[in-house]
Amino acid sequence: MKTILYLLCLSMAPIAMGQNNITGIVTDAETGEGLPFVNIYFPQLEKGTTTDFDGNFNIENLPSGSYSLVYSFVGYGTKSMNLVIPTTDTISLTLSSSAIEMEAVIISTPFHKLQSDNVMKVERQTIKELKASGAVTLGEGISNIAGVEGVSTGLGITKPVIRGLSSNRVLVYTQGVRLENQQFGDEHGLGLSDAGVESVEVIKGPASLLYGSDALGGVLYINPEKFAHQNSSNADFGGTYFTNTQGYSTNAGYKASGEAFKVLFRGSVTEHADYNTADYRVTNTRFKEQNFKAGLGYQSTNFKTDFRYNVNHSKIGIPEGIGEQSTNKTPLLPYQELTNHIFSSRSTVFFNNSKLEFNLGYIYNNRNEFEDEHDHDHDHDHEEDHDEHEDEHHDEEHETLHPALQMKLKTANYDVKYHLPILGKFETIVGVQGMNQVNTNYGEEELIPNAVTNDFGILAMSHIHFEKFDIQLGARYDNRWLQIDNNINKTFNSFNGAFGVKTNLTENITARLNLATGFRAPNLAELTSDGVHHGTNRYEIGNIDLNNEQNFQTDLALEFKSEHIEFFVNGFYNHVNDYIYLSPNGTSINNTPVYNYVQDNSALYGGEIGLHFHPHPLDWLHYESSFETVTGKLDSGDYLPLIPANSINNTIRVEFDYKEETNMYAFVKLKSVFSQDNVSTFETATGSYNLLSAGFGGNIKVFNNDLSIIISGTNLTDKTYVNHLSRLKPDGIFNMGRNFSLGLTYSL
Repeated sequence: MKTILYLLCLSMAPIAMGQNNITGIVTDAETGEGLPFVNIYFPQLEKGTTTDFDGNFNIENLPSGSYSLVYSFVGYGTKSMNLVIPTTDTISLTLSSSAIEMEAVIISTPFHKLQSDNVMKVERQTIKELKASGAVTLGEGISNIAGVEGVSTGLGITKPVIRGLSSNRVLVYTQGVRLENQQFGDEHGLGLSDAGVESVEVIKGPASLLYGSDALGGVLYINPEKFAHQNSSNADFGGTYFTNTQGYSTNAGYKASGEAFKVLFRGSVTEHADYNTADYRVTNTRFKEQNFKAGLGYQSTNFKTDFRYNVNHSKIGIPEGIGEQSTNKTPLLPYQELTNHIFSSRSTVFFNNSKLEFNLGYIYNNRNEFEDEHDHDHDHDHEEDHDEHEDEHHDEEHETLHPALQMKLKTANYDVKYHLPILGKFETIVGVQGMNQVNTNYGEEELIPNAVTNDFGILAMSHIHFEKFDIQLGARYDNRWLQIDNNINKTFNSFNGAFGVKTNLTENITARLNLATGFRAPNLAELTSDGVHHGTNRYEIGNIDLNNEQNFQTDLALEFKSEHIEFFVNGFYNHVNDYIYLSPNGTSINNTPVYNYVQDNSALYGGEIGLHFHPHPLDWLHYESSFETVTGKLDSGDYLPLIPANSINNTIRVEFDYKEETNMYAFVKLKSVFSQDNVSTFETATGSYNLLSAGFGGNIKVFNNDLSIIISGTNLTDKTYVNHLSRLKPDGIFNMGRNFSLGLTYSL
């Protein structure tokens, strides 16, 4: 810690107060002609521009130092270069035509590089791509990313699963800060809307080195929409209608940027009725959601900052079987009512050839759960029937409904990183991270006790550039202190490290090898549970003496890329010491089976294989195929729970560009899911099934403004099936049947 403070103090002296400008030109590598509308972007500075009609560009007010410059254009391969500022030379850049999609800068890794330059393999999908697949919610859309699935309770609740690990083993980041919303429960969803989201990145494997505890299985990094370009403004509004749930999602946003200040606002409303299978509607899978986001940014030559706020309020039905058949959108009992407030700020101070980043966050999560026939008020007659009308209209003639369970979770976190000056081939980051979290119960029932959690971690990472390969390595120490009910204190510590190497085996083949350790401290439910967990029909008993989960993962990725063919193979082996899981002990309490939290060593292994073919001269035609598999077993020989079934995805996609302002696409996709017979002791097996989907859309000009159209259909054959990760599976309840969606977004 003293070393870090010393380095920070030394760095204050050489702050570069001068304003640097750069000029350049981008040309076609074959013709030599200037290329208009090329995106020029400094990801570390979050600053950029586009070229004019002759390919020229100019960017002003840049700090001194060495920064990555990324330049891209549709129909050309994305490129990056390190640029030392100040420079008086005119920068000459070239781009070569390519049928491969444009690359994007990966934000979730520490050095902000293109994926082709990254040592870690990271999956990235834009929210537009996820919506085009017909996903109803953000959670459902994320499950379309290779290696990612979702534990679902109907449509309104989906938890991400990365290579067989979920809940507190997968860390979610939004607005640059870790999301804390009582994620330990299977029936606890993300509590996030896809409105105002630009893209989603997935780190598959232990990322504890970057993010600390709970990143043992991976990280889901949700990138918010960017501010408007400098000296510009724009607004948009739109909505999507879903036939299956007779539901809709609407949103509208406005953003503007001047020379220094930037603002943005976005609001959305979503409502869905119970989803329909081919045979029936699944009662109480209905939900409502309201979401509002705001942002304020400021940028000068040597300093940039942005503050963001998000409030998400949702009312989500908890299905308990097949009952009332209606298209009402107001949840019945039991239901969850959740409010999530997220405050975050990200700031950077630029020095001569170095920079200091500090991210601050505060999350206020208010979770209420309302149950059937709960004795909330002894002054009222609880024998009366509460029909749906009474659930929706609580006036003076009806009793006020009180939550059986109410938990308020208040989390403050910080993340400070210093990027040292680049020394030859070395880029190095040192930093500290921490969290203070308070959980308080207000309801009549207590799922987990009142508790205070404090985290502190210190880390160092380096990226080393050699001529033929790149190396990334680092180390980290973490401490977690828990105070439970003011009388129990628990402390957990862990050292972790990571090593990765990327090299080009040939001109077309890239190899990545990553070795990393990770850890997870047991959560409050695992340590302290002693009661019935509603919705799972289990009496769960915690173990206060649980140890850290500690893992070691080996990940190997091979990628072949030519002008018209891309092929990849990813394989992993993940060994987890002291894996925490529930095990039945053979007894019952009040006719409810008892499960204990116990530990055993385990292993997960598998990977993904994929092909992308776009034949010449039919560059508009794309065929994509991928296979993903994971197996999880305890050392005792039993299989782990909630391991997704193997699956194959085959997609045919066409893309057409008409002039500069119009583009269209269409796709047909077949997802084939294998049977899952490798189940834990309290799981049921699931059969195989095939799901057919299709869609088309694009951008057209209407009154000189862009209109985006998305039309898609999922489960077109109206197949009745049960996903292995559905929490409704034990009751034999099917997943959603055929659904068509129509989405329109108009930009002003």
